[in-house]
Amino acid sequence: MMLKGLMAAGFVIATASAGAGGQRSTVDISPSLANPSLVGADTYAFYCAPCHGKDGKGRGPVAEALKALPADLTTLAARNGGAFPKDRVRAFVTAGDRAIPAHGSPAMPVWGPTFSALDANDKVVSVRIFNVVAYLESIQQ
Repeated sequence: MMLKGLMAAGFVIATASAGAGGQRSTVDISPSLANPSLVGADTYAFYCAPCHGKDGKGRGPVAEALKALPADLTTLAARNGGAFPKDRVRAFVTAGDRAIPAHGSPAMPVWGPTFSALDANDKVVSVRIFNVVAYLESIQQ
């Protein structure tokens, strides 16, 4: 009885995956590593919040798994004499920093290679980076 149920379920799945007219979809349904939004808060939430936390304080859901806890990104200006270091943050986002032990390499553990491979002359890339840096500036305390 159970075997018949499994066979029936397999038939339903096979029929559904065949689609209309027996054709298969050519659409890639795997999740993208690129966030389609240009909004700085969205870019931050997608790429940065897993480590740095939704609030930017370094307590994201994967922070404990890192070699060192991520930086509190809400204090960048305070740690820079009260001025938000836009150029340094922009350079860090695109190129990484060897001096940060948690990152283990010149790139952030997951997204560094993605960011450093982007063409800085591409307007969309430039806007996305500008917006995430502006978002980080907006969360300073």
